[in-house]
Amino acid sequence: MAAAAELAFPDGFLWGVATSAYQIEGAVDEDGRGPSIWDTLSRVPGAIRSGHTGDVAVDHYHRYQADVALMARLGLQACRFSVAWPRVLPQGSGAVNDAGLDFYRRLVDELLAADIEPMLTLYHWDLPQVLQDVGGWPERDTAQRFAEYAAVVFDALHDRVPRWITLNEPWCSSLLGYAEGSHAPGIRDPRQATRAIHHLLLAHGLAVQAMRAIDPSRDVGITLNLQPIRSAAADPGAVLQDGIRRMDGLRNRVWTEPVFRARYPDDVARDLELFGGLPVRNGDLEVIAQPTDLLGVNYYADEILAHRPGASIAHTPGLVDVGSVDPGPGATDMGWPLTPHGLRDLLVTLHATYPDLPPVFITENGVAYDDPLDDGAVHDTRRMRYLDTHLRALRAAIDEAVDVRGYLHWSLMDNFEWSHGYHMRFGLVHVDLETQQRTPRDSAWWYRDVIARNGLGAAAG
Repeated sequence: MAAAAELAFPDGFLWGVATSAYQIEGAVDEDGRGPSIWDTLSRVPGAIRSGHTGDVAVDHYHRYQADVALMARLGLQACRFSVAWPRVLPQGSGAVNDAGLDFYRRLVDELLAADIEPMLTLYHWDLPQVLQDVGGWPERDTAQRFAEYAAVVFDALHDRVPRWITLNEPWCSSLLGYAEGSHAPGIRDPRQATRAIHHLLLAHGLAVQAMRAIDPSRDVGITLNLQPIRSAAADPGAVLQDGIRRMDGLRNRVWTEPVFRARYPDDVARDLELFGGLPVRNGDLEVIAQPTDLLGVNYYADEILAHRPGASIAHTPGLVDVGSVDPGPGATDMGWPLTPHGLRDLLVTLHATYPDLPPVFITENGVAYDDPLDDGAVHDTRRMRYLDTHLRALRAAIDEAVDVRGYLHWSLMDNFEWSHGYHMRFGLVHVDLETQQRTPRDSAWWYRDVIARNGLGAAAG
């Protein structure tokens, strides 16, 4: 097979990494931070692999200066990070914890001093526990509390942060958190999940309004983990076709249609009537569909389904007799298939469906491989191959007129990977969890070279 050619990206393309607060910060009970739903779930026996917690994580709260210096060594142009809601508002609303907010002021200043653009995500799943105690995302009031929180953080940092993301992957917050129960708050109730879908979207719209009222010049948007859903069979039968429709509806269309078209898909709304229905009030959809300046897209792999009598998928309420296909020996450590073409297909389809789509940033893309630390280095050839193929697919989408402005690798360094604990390693940088020693993997230096040339060198086929 011929070697893949060198490939340049458009001038001004933004290269960076992504992180999230609970996964890297630690310091969960320092400087006035209140507990989050992940602090609570991590103490439920059996909820997190090996009983791991984010109490220390990778200690970014204390090591952020060294971590930013490492980012600079890697030539990174941007860092997407999230703010911990309970660090800023320990009671979910009301009194602001200045010590918590000051941490993010210092982090932003450190990034700017290193010539790294900060991109801020307001919510990466760490709901204050006090808000969950009164109902969490299934309650409409949580959306209003989120808008208040967004205004507090935006007012403090809008002068230095040019790009803002309201929610990260609300699919996870609603359907993994309240239907499947594998994510915090660990509830298995599709009725609550259905309500959470709408209130998360409402929170997005209210937050956009609140930030625009303070400073309309900043770019704001939402990050969605969109995913092509396809069949393992060349000729899927009626059951599998309906399963693909249902999963596509809850994974993709229930988010994009209200955000970009101020409506819910009719078929998805009908499906969810079995679980109490979406709690839409007059004017809600117009709030959700506030014009935005960017769309964050997180992509890891396609979902491939097969007809399997008796199977069900908990994160897609109502889906029965359909299951995910075993990707076989070529899977990542997460058990996900390698489908780089899916990134191109997803973006091209998205652009065709929504011609007025705002500029896109790939806000997460990466792979979990636990290659060993060997004499001070990590030779992660598989990760470099993953990144090369996905970046080529991304460039193909740009060639087909999709307006993609940047790519943020998940993640900067190994971290707490939610229900998997510390067993899944996505980082460009290896972290020794006993010593907190950071060691850039070979892929980190490879990515530094990609950034320096604004594109890909020739790759072996």
